[in-house]
Amino acid sequence: MKISKPQFFLTNKSFTLTILFFTALLLLRLGLVYKDYQEFKLKPFYFTYANTLSIENKPNAMYPHTLLRLQSDNGLEFYTKSYDIVPHDTKRVRVEIFPDSNITFLKFLGAFFVDSRLKEVVPVEKSIKDKVVENIKNQHNDNLTSNIYPAIFFNTPLSKEIRDKVIVLGASHLIALSGFNLTILWGVVFGILAFFYKPLQSRFFPHRYTVIDLGLISLLFLGAYVWFADFSPSLIRAYAMVLFGWLILIMGLELVSFSFLAFIVTVLLVIYPKFLASISFWFSVAGVFYIMLVAHHTKNINKYLIGFFIMPISMFLLMQPIVHSIFGQTSMYQLLSIPLELAYVIFYPLMMFLHIVGFGGVLDVWLVWLLNFAPSELKESIFPLYLLIGYAVLSLASMFHRYLFFILLASAFIYSLYLFIFV
Repeated sequence: MKISKPQFFLTNKSFTLTILFFTALLLLRLGLVYKDYQEFKLKPFYFTYANTLSIENKPNAMYPHTLLRLQSDNGLEFYTKSYDIVPHDTKRVRVEIFPDSNITFLKFLGAFFVDSRLKEVVPVEKSIKDKVVENIKNQHNDNLTSNIYPAIFFNTPLSKEIRDKVIVLGASHLIALSGFNLTILWGVVFGILAFFYKPLQSRFFPHRYTVIDLGLISLLFLGAYVWFADFSPSLIRAYAMVLFGWLILIMGLELVSFSFLAFIVTVLLVIYPKFLASISFWFSVAGVFYIMLVAHHTKNINKYLIGFFIMPISMFLLMQPIVHSIFGQTSMYQLLSIPLELAYVIFYPLMMFLHIVGFGGVLDVWLVWLLNFAPSELKESIFPLYLLIGYAVLSLASMFHRYLFFILLASAFIYSLYLFIFV
């Protein structure tokens, strides 16, 4: 008889009270942010220093300009135009922005567009990250690979041309740093450390626990990596999941727990209220939810069958309505994302190692071929909001009934057939 592990919350009452407590804290935090928003809107102009997140030339616009994505020193993220030439290696600027009534509170939480006047390009010394990115780029001879690897490793922005190629292949979630990347890194770091640690443990300190010692070291490594990648919302969510997951594991509690996920999401929103308006954050939360949902309803099936067949196909199907509710670009070649995701488990740590030892360009020919393999034609198909609401309700209900899970999976499959055959 198999003894089940205790849940993160022992009773529904303790779960409800905890979520209500953190929800109250979130409302309080939002109230403070809303006060800042009102003060911001009342200002006729606003001077600030900001770091550049991306720079994109728009030469074919009616009035050619450069679109800048900036993050101010007080945490505001916004888009703005500059009709002056802005060098692509610009890291920091001083701008005068002009708030207006078009900036809603939801946009203020996320990223909004605002008119501005570029006052100064601030010279910045190269950071360690800049030098590492430059070293990565120097290992490649073409524009595609020299830009895609820094994006894979450190979340640097991609050009529209490369983004379109990645979207056609359905590999956007692989390029954008997320929990998938951290999970791979966790496994690699833990595995390498265990290779050297276990012989020493068995001889000198058999009383120690591998999962505690190596888990802590792996977490410190991942924390440094998240900091190096500029704390993207999806990475922060993923790191918090790994951290709390490790704590739950060493306490002997049930890891695949929907109440645990709800708790982590609520705590993160209290700490970072701006995540409420982050699409990447909610996509990553949806991804973890569906991983847990599939694992919950397939726990009696062979783990290798789940890992290499059931999980990747189920995740691809279940995420299609979610992704297409925001991004409508559709291509038959997006079906390649399933085998690409399996290959990425090996590709990601391998390429990181090859770049460290200076041989990052060995697979360039194959990567360029893959990126140019599919034609660039994309069709548009947005999943309607009313269907998304029904799909979300069915997804939540599927936690409690297995037959509803199969209805959900069938619905996602039918939608995918429609998407890739009839659109």
